[in-house]
Amino acid sequence: MKSPFYSFQAESLQGKPVSFDEYEGRVVLVVNTASKCGLTPQYEGLETLYKKYRDRGLVILGFPCNQFGNQEPGNENSIQEGCLINYGVSFPVFRKIDVNGNDAHPLFAYLTKSLPGIFGGKIKWNFTKFLLDRRGNPVKRYAPSTKPEKLEPAIRMLLDKS
Repeated sequence: MKSPFYSFQAESLQGKPVSFDEYEGRVVLVVNTASKCGLTPQYEGLETLYKKYRDRGLVILGFPCNQFGNQEPGNENSIQEGCLINYGVSFPVFRKIDVNGNDAHPLFAYLTKSLPGIFGGKIKWNFTKFLLDRRGNPVKRYAPSTKPEKLEPAIRMLLDKS
């Protein structure tokens, strides 16, 4: 049976719909992001992971969110400029979404139900990370404070599995 992950879609920063079935067969790291957060420098670590492992099948999906301390106040253009200019982000980044509450994007409703974490199905803060295997199954949830480089062993393990 195909993972529910592949049934989701989101709009790119450029406003184009992206179906997640295009990520089938890849290891996926989903991250809710913000450009005015103390954790924003994690973009650099995420980009390093992406560049190192994208050719082996890793994709990182960034989802800007303004639900935590008004730390993503900008529009799509300012988000894109901040990601590119400040951190050279080349992995896919999507339009700003909600990750908690009634208006949470269905992807995050699914991920937080699959891997509820210590907050019972809620996202605590920016840069919460969800790692999915090549079949689209949520495998592990990481706290906002977990630096991207700490995920490298788990990413390598999933990439090495066929």
